[in-house]
Amino acid sequence: MLNQIKGLHHVTSIASDAAENNAFFTKALGLRRVKKTVNFDAPDVYHLYYGDEVGTPGSVMTYFPFHDAARGRHGTGEVGETVFSVPKGSLGFWGHRLGAAAADVEKVSHFGEDRVKFRTFDGESFAVAEVADDTRGAWTGNGIDADHAIRGFHGATMRLQDTGAMAELLQFMGYQKAETRDNVTRFIIEGGTGADTIDLESLKTTPHASQGAGSVHHIAFAVENRAAQLEVRKALLDTGYQVTPVIDRDYFWAIYFRTPGGILFEVATNEPGFDRDEDRAYLGEALKLPTQHERLRPFLEQNLQPLGD
Repeated sequence: MLNQIKGLHHVTSIASDAAENNAFFTKALGLRRVKKTVNFDAPDVYHLYYGDEVGTPGSVMTYFPFHDAARGRHGTGEVGETVFSVPKGSLGFWGHRLGAAAADVEKVSHFGEDRVKFRTFDGESFAVAEVADDTRGAWTGNGIDADHAIRGFHGATMRLQDTGAMAELLQFMGYQKAETRDNVTRFIIEGGTGADTIDLESLKTTPHASQGAGSVHHIAFAVENRAAQLEVRKALLDTGYQVTPVIDRDYFWAIYFRTPGGILFEVATNEPGFDRDEDRAYLGEALKLPTQHERLRPFLEQNLQPLGD
């Protein structure tokens, strides 16, 4: 069993409109945009990162906003819901705020946690969950104070036709099986980023998802550094997974592998961080480009959609 994984690092999804995406995550959810850059493989598309003040691992939601992308079809073989942590007593605030900004807003209880579920304009599923012992700092602003602001991720739900192989993988990665209620089994990792829960939802007869706007592209797990990442990569290769070489993503190093249920996993380093090329006071303000795409700056600055900051 691995001991290098420290919970979630980030979650990356697909959106259909960059300005709407930016407005929802910075204004409605009150997160900070910590990086404005572009997709390494499609530089005419933004890669936008939202999180706490410095983009701490376990707090960062990222997006590829492909303009007018068709909406994905939800189903199995995907991350079906991403869950943020908020302070106890804040759900009334979030229910009211999201009622004006999101769709299908509903208060629910899940594994004894009070939550507000909601969907974005692209139909992506989220929830905010009251977590009593989350001491992480929060980014405040846009009418959200520290008593209500998002602390980071709480976890995510993965929807699968068969959860057996994924359960084995999570336990190999250091997660411990905690509890099963109805068709959902919870796994928890100790001593991580605070984003430490994964729920596996068994939906045996539900068709597979089809990726598009409103779909999670991949989910990333955190390791402290490159040495730990190489240890994880070797262990995964030895177990039979096909894992990419280490890829430099400017703000972290990444490896990727496809899980048995079809979900794309990433293992990302906590180093070097989002302040490697910007002062912390100005994170996310300037367009930052990977070195290989710097030559495209005049074109990109003219043609990328204005975000309406």
